[in-house]
Amino acid sequence: MAIESPTYRSWQRLPRNGVGSVLFSLGMCARVPYFATVLPRVTALEPGRCEVRSPKWWGVHNHIGTFHAIAACNLAEAAMGMLAEATVPTTHRWIPKAMHTQYLGKATTGLHAVAQLPALPDFAAITDGTDLVVPVTIRDRNGAEVVHADITIWVTPR
Repeated sequence: MAIESPTYRSWQRLPRNGVGSVLFSLGMCARVPYFATVLPRVTALEPGRCEVRSPKWWGVHNHIGTFHAIAACNLAEAAMGMLAEATVPTTHRWIPKAMHTQYLGKATTGLHAVAQLPALPDFAAITDGTDLVVPVTIRDRNGAEVVHADITIWVTPR
C-alpha cells in the first residue's frame, strides 16, 4: 500500500469542523499563494474527491459584477489539486497538463467546486507517464452548474 501525501495526512489530523477546514485552507494558500485570490475553503477531502467553496467578493468580480471566469478556473484547479494530493500516492507525482473549461452560465453567487474521479486509478500499473482527467463541477448557491472543467494531470512514478 502506498504512503499518503503529507497534504492528505494534514487534512486527516485536523478536526472535522469549520476550524479544521479553515486551518487546512490557510495552509493550502500558504503553499500555493495564487489560490488565495478566490478565498477557498476546502470542505471535504478524500481519495478521489474534493470539495472547495469560494465566496463572491469584489476580488473575483469581472466587469459585469459576476464571478470572473478565470477566478472560477482557479477554484477548479484548487479542487483538482487537493484531490490529486489526496489520491496520488507518494510513489508517484503529478502535474497539471491541460484544462478544458465550459462556462455554462453567469455566476452571481459564491461557488462550490466538486472534483471527483469516476474511479480510483491503479497506481501500481502506472509504470510510465499517463494522463488522468479530473472532472470538476462548479455550482452556484442555487445548485446550477455554472462552470465545468476537465483538468488533465500527468502522473508518473517518482
